[in-house]
Amino acid sequence: MIDYIPILTTILSLYFFIEIFKHYLSRKKKYLLWWMIGVATFGLGTLSESLHTIIGYNEFNLRFWYIIGAMLGGFPLAQGTVYLLFSKKFANRTSLFFISYILIAAIFILIVPVTITENFDGSLTGQVFEWKWVRLFSIPINIYAFTFLVGGAIYSAYKYSKLKKLIYKVHGNTAIAIGGVLPGIGGSFTRAGYVEVLFVTEFFGLALIYTGYKIIKYNSTIQDA
Repeated sequence: MIDYIPILTTILSLYFFIEIFKHYLSRKKKYLLWWMIGVATFGLGTLSESLHTIIGYNEFNLRFWYIIGAMLGGFPLAQGTVYLLFSKKFANRTSLFFISYILIAAIFILIVPVTITENFDGSLTGQVFEWKWVRLFSIPINIYAFTFLVGGAIYSAYKYSKLKKLIYKVHGNTAIAIGGVLPGIGGSFTRAGYVEVLFVTEFFGLALIYTGYKIIKYNSTIQDA
């Protein structure tokens, strides 16, 4: 049953994407654009996992999953936070650097030879890549994503904790921070060969990020009314 959790996560991602897309159309803020992209790539990653559950191992799907899910990860969501909290100059420069970095890494993921051993269980894992060093590409991206997505949410929660009328932002950012941590924990288990843990942490991680987003958006709308 755990293998089917990504299907639920993909459905949640689609629902979340539609909502944040409408939010972006009404505000036209760059941080919302990046969050929208982040929710979309999150959903594409779990869609790849869903296809794996339904049709089984497929080499193209493995490469797609590794680029969108395992490597890209929470970067777009983190970049949304960067645009929200930091200067436009810093956000633009980090965007240019990491987009270039990701494109180069993706090329290597697409061309790396795949070696299937006799004891391979057909799971989604980068362990089948013959060039073991290509798996190192994901480390800087994941560290960056964790630092700014989770760190940014923690910073925001702390900042608003001193303002009673904005306590809802503490609750919302706390949920986002926890939600941002969970897929990272699942990713660590994936590197050890336990991809099923990732399926669970992705679902609850996205659910918490969505909850945090809704808490902040709903209460902000009430205060602006």
